[in-house]
Amino acid sequence: MISTVALFWALCVVCIVNMARYFSSLRALLVVLRNCDPLLYQYVDGGGFFTSHGQPNKQMRLVWYIYAQRYRDHHDDEFIRRCERVRRQFILTSALCGLVVVSLIALMIWH
Repeated sequence: MISTVALFWALCVVCIVNMARYFSSLRALLVVLRNCDPLLYQYVDGGGFFTSHGQPNKQMRLVWYIYAQRYRDHHDDEFIRRCERVRRQFILTSALCGLVVVSLIALMIWH
């Protein structure tokens, strides 16, 4: 029989790997954004996005831009593809993080 604790840790590892993939895709999206739309890049604080002095309000603009799918009207196909990928990875990572939290609560109740 497989241990529930081992399953929980395996789920945590999968979640962490997907978070790394998400952040990597987000970084690649910002590189494409810098080249194809410099004004939007500045609007979402592309240069300071992954720094400690980044502005969360501007970072949330990019999150809402992708969440609302406003990128569909953009002129650059590469940017649209990257946004779609980031959006799908964000949904997957969010679902996995939710599953980790639910699993942790269930593990605390049953053990």
